[in-house]
Amino acid sequence: MDTLTWLTYVGVIFALIIFPGPVALLCTSHGLKFGRKHTTATVLGGALSSLVLMVVSSLGLGAILAASESAFYILKLVGGAYLIYLGIAAWRDSSSIDIHSPSAASHQRVPMKTLFRRGFMVGISNPKDLLFFAALFPNFIDVSQPQLIQFVILAVTWLVIDFTLMSTYAGLGSSINRWFQSPRRYKRFNRATGSLFIAAGGTLMASNH
Repeated sequence: MDTLTWLTYVGVIFALIIFPGPVALLCTSHGLKFGRKHTTATVLGGALSSLVLMVVSSLGLGAILAASESAFYILKLVGGAYLIYLGIAAWRDSSSIDIHSPSAASHQRVPMKTLFRRGFMVGISNPKDLLFFAALFPNFIDVSQPQLIQFVILAVTWLVIDFTLMSTYAGLGSSINRWFQSPRRYKRFNRATGSLFIAAGGTLMASNH
């Protein structure tokens, strides 16, 4: 892969990943509730979901999904329902954060494997991402050259940028922790993030493509 092609790819995916979506919202929320270090598990879960979607897409399953309206519709319903479930859970969250020892109590209640699973599930819940990778990668792969190494370069580049930017969102959430020492503010934050998750789930389920 030549340098210009790679740099173009970096610019494209940076613009795509930095735009806040469900995973970025989850990382910000977890960063505030559990701290940046603990939220690394969420970031890794989201990154693994991207890797899975890339591999599945490279195997041609993205094209199969695109051709099957019923399978795509079912996956949209499942993914949208999960996002709505997260939104409702956020609305019902009555916990609090300790401003002097950020999220210490939350660390004990929610193990890192649970945060990892949540990050993975949010990342994997949108079947459109599978179609996205199926459409994105061919634009940057030279079919006259060995394709496996090109795929590895594209995938690793995506994962590095994705991990960096999602960690930044987690850090952002952690940095605003002090603003939510008030239970009322924290409750409003939960309801705001919950509403965004519900809106994202509803939009996914209602979309035609």
